[in-house]
Amino acid sequence: MHEPSTLPRTAAGPGPGRAAGPRAAVWAPLLLTMAAVVYNDWVLEFLLPTGLDARHSYVSELYAADQRFHGLFGSIEVVAAVLVVTGALLARGPAPGRLAKAGWWSLVAFGASSVADVVVPMRCAPSVESPCEAVNPWHTTTSALVHAALFASMALLVAAAATGRPGSPLLRRWGPWVLGSALLTALSTVGPLFGRPGWHGLTQRAHLLLVGVWFVLLAAALRSDARRSWAPEPAAPLRSPV
Repeated sequence: MHEPSTLPRTAAGPGPGRAAGPRAAVWAPLLLTMAAVVYNDWVLEFLLPTGLDARHSYVSELYAADQRFHGLFGSIEVVAAVLVVTGALLARGPAPGRLAKAGWWSLVAFGASSVADVVVPMRCAPSVESPCEAVNPWHTTTSALVHAALFASMALLVAAAATGRPGSPLLRRWGPWVLGSALLTALSTVGPLFGRPGWHGLTQRAHLLLVGVWFVLLAAALRSDARRSWAPEPAAPLRSPV
């Protein structure tokens, strides 16, 4: 009689990531979920006297160099970036496939660009200071890199989920919707860059919420993949002795 195997099995094919072990399978989703919350630190502006109008100001104005809470919001942004980078590095797994690997490295680039965004902040808050220009060359460049890396990670990981076997049902179903919505809200925030300010604050905050949804979706997909990858093989049917 053959004993059923209790060793963990490895799921075939490239999904959004294959955790390298049980610890990574636990920590990567946890860190990405925490990042989703920390990345939306802008909600603190409803508790703090920032002097900025959430409807008409960029979130990056909260940590502009001359703002009262520059240090607080800048530090929180760096914490969020560290959580994303660490979670992405853990989520890569040993052999995630080319698309997934590129997607996770894009998420690492997103975190690194977010740190750069804090290192070269806006000099002032254009929504409340008329002489302040909305386009700060260095900060605008780092912000563009943040968005490029973010959308690259979304597109690559969604593609990996769609083409992998078995892939990730969660990313395959919801990823395109989050990607499309995040892209639309991001494009809706560029008015001030072309001399058309107003109401861009609402769409940018909606965009940041969608980025948080993306992180949570990745965390959920990783947990689902880990359950499939580490589930024991079903017991083989007993054969009658001949």
